[in-house]
Amino acid sequence: MKRLLPLAASAVALCAAAPALAQDMVITNARLVLGDGSAPIEGGAVIVDDGKVVFAGKPAPGQAFTTDVVIDAGGAWVTPGIFATVTSLGLADVSAVGESNDITASGSPFSAALDAAASINPTSQHILVHRAAGITRAATTTLPSGSIFAGQGAIIDLDGDAKAVMQARAFQMVDLGEGGGQRAGGSRVAAHVLLRAALREAQALVGKTGIPETTEIGKNDEVLLSRFDAEALVPVVTGTQKLYVAVERAADIRAVLALKGDYPKLDLVLVGASEGWLVAEAIAAAGVPVIANGLNDLPETFEQLGATQSNAGRLARAGVKVAINASAMQNPRRLQQVAGNLVALNRVPGATGMEWGKAFAAISSVPAEISGMGGKAGVLKPGALGDVVVWDGDPLEVGSVPTQVFIGGVKQSLESHQSGLRDRYRDLDESDLPKAYDW
Repeated sequence: MKRLLPLAASAVALCAAAPALAQDMVITNARLVLGDGSAPIEGGAVIVDDGKVVFAGKPAPGQAFTTDVVIDAGGAWVTPGIFATVTSLGLADVSAVGESNDITASGSPFSAALDAAASINPTSQHILVHRAAGITRAATTTLPSGSIFAGQGAIIDLDGDAKAVMQARAFQMVDLGEGGGQRAGGSRVAAHVLLRAALREAQALVGKTGIPETTEIGKNDEVLLSRFDAEALVPVVTGTQKLYVAVERAADIRAVLALKGDYPKLDLVLVGASEGWLVAEAIAAAGVPVIANGLNDLPETFEQLGATQSNAGRLARAGVKVAINASAMQNPRRLQQVAGNLVALNRVPGATGMEWGKAFAAISSVPAEISGMGGKAGVLKPGALGDVVVWDGDPLEVGSVPTQVFIGGVKQSLESHQSGLRDRYRDLDESDLPKAYDW
């Protein structure tokens, strides 16, 4: 039964097992991070009701709330869940074992029609490990392999239930950098021709999708795409599906921005953009957001000759909406470390980093906005999903870890195979070893 509890009330212990339904709860006495770019709030509180945030901020003196559970954070950091974008979470169990790895499809006859949502495994250990790292939502996609197109990515939650996919076919992914050029025939020129031809075929199908497959597009227009692939690009040319474009060098970025001249409805997002700072003003003027790799500080390829760790900070300073990505799509749990590096970069002479609040927003509310979940994920404000993480230290410090994770108001287990092995071998009694180990 619900009752009126003052904020000063002592914490009520939570059950060890995650409840089937979201709890009404209030977390008090927190160093509260809203995730919107603002500074942390000392003595803050967040209230979750029916799986959604109803209050987050500094409570008024003596303010009381009707709730089931009160948690005294004891001054600990409390943040929204991290939103990881451009990942492959849920698409592989053991990446080195092909049978369990659905990240690439180099032998498939399809490209743009590939749909990551069909293969998401909500109980993948990768999902469990990253949930324990404070990641509550993610954008996941296959990788370009047999074509410049990777296929259609999905937005997922990491709560481990059977319905991991929040939004299928949320974006289309295409590679127009060095990798895309090689897949298109050995040149970026071929990659751009292939993309424009594909968009032209899709444009010819606007208003005609869902008609019998035997209906022909027209031999003069059908060049390289199957009917399924062409139909999959119709939402891209009509602007109802985002087009994530992987590019690194400044010249390639300019070429991508020029696409909007022929296809003004394209909802573009740049991915990577190591040399984005060189064309930051053009990106800002076009209103195109960037998902930048925050760890790129030296060139690894010729298309990254202008790489600098100041890239994200300089883009943000120019007015570009910037989210931070980790270089390893299967290991985005390093996102906090990457964001923390940008904060530390402010102390390096001549470098450009981000203030603490902006850096955290770059791994929470900003990637959520770019993914179409602005105001719903990665932020603590009324109406947002009840994704709340309690930390044992500054979340942007490399050694800090979550102590409690809530997704949609439901407390999550932080256990995985990794934590099980850690606990098993931490205090292993060697007398229990098999005889083969007894020398």
